[in-house]
Amino acid sequence: MIQVFAAPAVAWRGLLSVHTWIAMKPAGAPRFTRYEVLGFGVANGAPAVRIDRMGPDNYWFGARPQILLDRRGAGVDEIIAQVRAAVASYPYPNSYCPWPGPNSNTFLAHIARQVPELAIQLPSNAVGKDFLPGGDLFAAAPSGSGFQLSLYGLFGILLAAREGLEVNLLGLSLGVDPVRPALKLPALGRLGMVRL
Repeated sequence: MIQVFAAPAVAWRGLLSVHTWIAMKPAGAPRFTRYEVLGFGVANGAPAVRIDRMGPDNYWFGARPQILLDRRGAGVDEIIAQVRAAVASYPYPNSYCPWPGPNSNTFLAHIARQVPELAIQLPSNAVGKDFLPGGDLFAAAPSGSGFQLSLYGLFGILLAAREGLEVNLLGLSLGVDPVRPALKLPALGRLGMVRL
């Protein structure tokens, strides 16, 4: 099983953004393994990438998480192996910056680009998802269904079948999803039909 979660970020940042993480349980495993990026302690030498700091679906500082992805069944163990490789290849294992990134949403976007079979659709209020590693200007959309242009996560545009059209200004996304009609608004996220 693979699950991706989002919950409002800590303190005032929760008004603008969400924190995302991924939890996985291969067939026959006794428990889930949770992977996420945190800023707590990084300035004092702690790694940004944390494994099993909490349970897979624990509340995030009092906020109930929302499930963004739930994959089960045949073929998931192979995808879990790819996700583990993507976690190991994350280019910022010891760095964290809440804005514009790299942060927890940069981490999930990296995993999504490395494992397009997941087809993760990160919320428009996942500040940091548009921060492309290495200062790249161009990349696949996190869902793998389109492309994006981004200048350090501060300015950019994303066009993809799953995400729709998003314009990024100073890390905040505004967009529209014409397939599953919805507006994507800064801070609020998606308003409209539920994603499938």
